[in-house]
Amino acid sequence: MAKNRATEGSMALQEKKCRVITIEATESLQNIKLRVAAYARVSSASDDQLNSFAAQSRYYISLISSKENWSMVDIYADEGITGTSAEKREDFQRLLADCRRGLIDKVLVKSISRFARNTKECLEVIRELKALGIGICFEKENIDTSTMSGEMMTALFASFAQAESESTSKNMRLGIKMRMMNGEFNTCLAPYGYRLEHHKLKIIPEEAVIVRRIFTDYLSGKTSRTIAQELNAENPQLKPWRRERIEYILKNERYAGNALLQKRYRTNSFPPEQKRNRGEKEMYFVPNSNDSIVDLELFNRVQKLRAKREVIRAANPRCLSGNLRCGVCGNTFRWKKQNQKIYWSCRTHEEDAAACAITQIPEVEIWNAFLRLYYKLKHHGAPIFTSMLTALQAVRNRQMLWSMDVVELNKQISELASQNQMLAKLKQQGLIDSDIFIFQSNELTEQLRTAKRKKESLLAVDGDNTIVQTRELMEILDDGPDFLDSLDVELFGELVDKIIVESNEQIRFRLKNGLELTETIERTMR
Repeated sequence: MAKNRATEGSMALQEKKCRVITIEATESLQNIKLRVAAYARVSSASDDQLNSFAAQSRYYISLISSKENWSMVDIYADEGITGTSAEKREDFQRLLADCRRGLIDKVLVKSISRFARNTKECLEVIRELKALGIGICFEKENIDTSTMSGEMMTALFASFAQAESESTSKNMRLGIKMRMMNGEFNTCLAPYGYRLEHHKLKIIPEEAVIVRRIFTDYLSGKTSRTIAQELNAENPQLKPWRRERIEYILKNERYAGNALLQKRYRTNSFPPEQKRNRGEKEMYFVPNSNDSIVDLELFNRVQKLRAKREVIRAANPRCLSGNLRCGVCGNTFRWKKQNQKIYWSCRTHEEDAAACAITQIPEVEIWNAFLRLYYKLKHHGAPIFTSMLTALQAVRNRQMLWSMDVVELNKQISELASQNQMLAKLKQQGLIDSDIFIFQSNELTEQLRTAKRKKESLLAVDGDNTIVQTRELMEILDDGPDFLDSLDVELFGELVDKIIVESNEQIRFRLKNGLELTETIERTMR
């Protein structure tokens, strides 16, 4: 009986084994096309370099189109942009974004120096893409980063490229310094009201009118904030004026025909950072360096008035009025003076101590909290604001992606890319003349880049004012000093919208873009 059961079990098992179903592969490996992209970069925006840029684009379109098992995703290209920092290269960032979205299998680059001159960033990108299963092929060095030996060689070549870039940068800084000392250096960038012609500043008449108005309005009693508001109201379509921009014009000696050189300097770190010169480096004063827009007497009168107003602002810091709110009862705060000290007290607590537990706060502690907040924002706030901008822009992009304009541009970009590939195939088959190929390829490449720029511009339109405010905060912090050792009322007004007193030990700063950050307060009097 047991034997029969065993036999029956064995037969049942064999019967189960016979029921295994084989699912045929729908596509063989040789039929799967590798999605390939290319990255090109030229280091300057000169005509020769842009011709090189167009040639690189043509080359990669032909190369990718010639491979039967390759499918071209896109040609990513940056022009006239430094290779020492990846953040400044828009198409490089677009390439990384598409890689992260799983749209690319392989990336082609002419050489490591075209890809990056910063060893750290180069390796970080290579490792990230390798983790995503994406290899980078550097043609000049014959390196494929999908192999470990390739990554080691990439680190070596990237180090060479970084050393070369550092040496070039050092030589350029030394050359500029020598020209400053000899009085031969003028400027690399023209301030508002001027244009740069053959390394000389030339006055732009229509802008010079605005500059003179700014100086005379300031002497008439208007503040820099009021002047900015009036200019914005008159020309809302132009780049918005900010209080900092007006202040920069008012204190810039260029408008009186003189030059103070090396007000900013680049550090020896890699990548180099630009710092405000607070005595760390020499400065060079060059009188009569350029044509003046305002006379020296007017300029000096404005400087005296600016200094006088700074003293007045420091002596009367009543800018907290209306900005302090109680987080417990919602009432406003009012100030009072006791024993030669200024305090801020919740109005509800003043009328009935039992109705609100928030007691009075020494004003000096509020300002100390702001100074600590400013230091944190200045030195550690960039990642916070960048993350916030990325999130806000992502939401904005999702809203815009299905708009008719963006959909139409996507179709146009797809059609132009297809035409480019078809043109390359015709050239390979000898069905089109080389001159015609180059001409039409240049035309299509330019149309493609124009369409992509239109799309990026459309997606960058700020429907939410928070994006604009966040960018403005980042600019204000970038222009601000590294440290605040005393109150700057104007800077406080530019950054902070409200202060909410949450408890007797903690206050919350609400910034102009809506971001809220907390700071502790130290009580000197209960």
